[in-house]
Amino acid sequence: MYSFQSRVRYSEVDKRGILTLSSLIDYFQDCSTFQSEDLNIGLSYLNEMNRAWILNGWQVLIKRLPSLGEKLEIGTWPYGFKGIYGYRNFIIQTDKSEILAVANSIWVFMNTESMYPTRIPADNLGYQLEPPYPMDYADRKVPIPDHLISYPSFPVLRSNIDSYNHVNNGQYIKMAEEFLPEDFYVSQMRVEYRTSALLGDIIKPMVFQSKDKITVVLADTKDKPYAIVEFI
Repeated sequence: MYSFQSRVRYSEVDKRGILTLSSLIDYFQDCSTFQSEDLNIGLSYLNEMNRAWILNGWQVLIKRLPSLGEKLEIGTWPYGFKGIYGYRNFIIQTDKSEILAVANSIWVFMNTESMYPTRIPADNLGYQLEPPYPMDYADRKVPIPDHLISYPSFPVLRSNIDSYNHVNNGQYIKMAEEFLPEDFYVSQMRVEYRTSALLGDIIKPMVFQSKDKITVVLADTKDKPYAIVEFI
């Protein structure tokens, strides 16, 4: 497992002093990015090869979200490569080894010239596989409920854009969090990314809410989803 240590910052918590879900995702993304950079197969290497890892989906199981100032260890490891797909686990725990959250993620290896998926090299780019984390793995497809309620649309801003010139994966989570009631405590979050939103695109949020589940569909003006976020 690759890991790094951190501490929950004031900029990462909500008004209760609890780590936000989007900040949790940022920790996971940073961890996998650090691993790739330390292996010299990070952004510069991929750019030279006209390749990119595009996130297809998350499944995050949350036991407890940490509070302001807590010391953390964030870890990750790839557990499988198949065709165009890469599979990676994540874990976040306290400095006393209390497991706070674990995650599964699915990635697509993309040719950035053709903008089509391409097969992962036989050497797995040098990543060493480890066994998958023992958890109940959900389907990568997140279902879209009937009877969605539409909310006011909003544009994609420059602050939403990452180095690939599209909305960063964590930014969709941040947008979806806006539709969570304050008393809704998330134990599982699933995300399916369908297509990339770009600067200036208009995002139309559509929401389904039941007692124990909230699904937020972030769609374009024709109701085609960019991302589907399910909170349980």
